[in-house]
Amino acid sequence: MGGALPPDEAERHVPYAALRAFALAFPEADEEFPWGHCAIKVRKKIFLSMGVTEEGFSFSIKLVDSNFEALLLPFTEPSHYGMGKHGWVTARFGLDATPPMAMVFDWIEESYRAIALKSLIKRLDAEGGTADFPRGGPKRRAKKKKKSAKKATRKKPTKKKSSRKK
Repeated sequence: MGGALPPDEAERHVPYAALRAFALAFPEADEEFPWGHCAIKVRKKIFLSMGVTEEGFSFSIKLVDSNFEALLLPFTEPSHYGMGKHGWVTARFGLDATPPMAMVFDWIEESYRAIALKSLIKRLDAEGGTADFPRGGPKRRAKKKKKSAKKATRKKPTKKKSSRKK
């Protein structure tokens, strides 16, 4: 793909604008432009990177739960530069193509949940989703809290009576 379009031109691309707005609605999400592409971060950690070029639109996200299924789709591949082995997936579309938005929104939420601190995820869940998108995608599988097993009480060793005769 050619060089990235400037942010104001990229913003005119409807899927780009929708995904950007969705991602920025998460708690403490922020936007930067390293490498000429948009990077949406939570506390300085990227959870969505995307860009629009003259040839098309692409984005990369970290998928911990749905990575395998996502990579079966014809428009996805493991992210380059060794990121794929850490769960990062890149999706590419032509300029006229429209990504399956509901699925991509779910992927963005999954990526946010993989990167964000637990306190931010609790805040997201308490708020019932993102600010501008109340549906916020399906709730991810909550880890079941393990029941704390009661510590086995140790019996004090009893002194054996000696079998020696007195």
